[in-house]
Amino acid sequence: MASWQAGLLGGVLIGIAATLLLLLNGRIAGVSGITFNAALQRNPRGESAWRWAFLAGLMIAGGIAMRATGQVALSPAPFAVVAVAGLLVGYGTRLGGGCTSGHGVCGIGRMSKRSLVATVLFVASGMATVFVLRHVAGAA
Repeated sequence: MASWQAGLLGGVLIGIAATLLLLLNGRIAGVSGITFNAALQRNPRGESAWRWAFLAGLMIAGGIAMRATGQVALSPAPFAVVAVAGLLVGYGTRLGGGCTSGHGVCGIGRMSKRSLVATVLFVASGMATVFVLRHVAGAA
């Protein structure tokens, strides 16, 4: 499977999952908010089950995709770098009031101006980071 086909398939599956979660549960599929509230159990009783089920579904689907394609997507970066990067992403997510999936998939799908601005800033920040790493810092 070509990389663009895997990306397209992943995007379609994320869109289907977000749509089903909204239609069947009335919830927005912002993964950072789901993870944050599930981990800290800041929910009324019974609200954690669907969050853990959604997160488990993400992990299981990723495992199925890796098995089906034979590709293992492990980061070549050291664990400390991955951990610091994860913390920075989590901090940025809190500052932005949501993550890429929440704003990019669900927010734009609901015509939210706030989500459009957040998504444009996410993409611009990613492009600037790649430019700096490749052309200024000399990383491959």
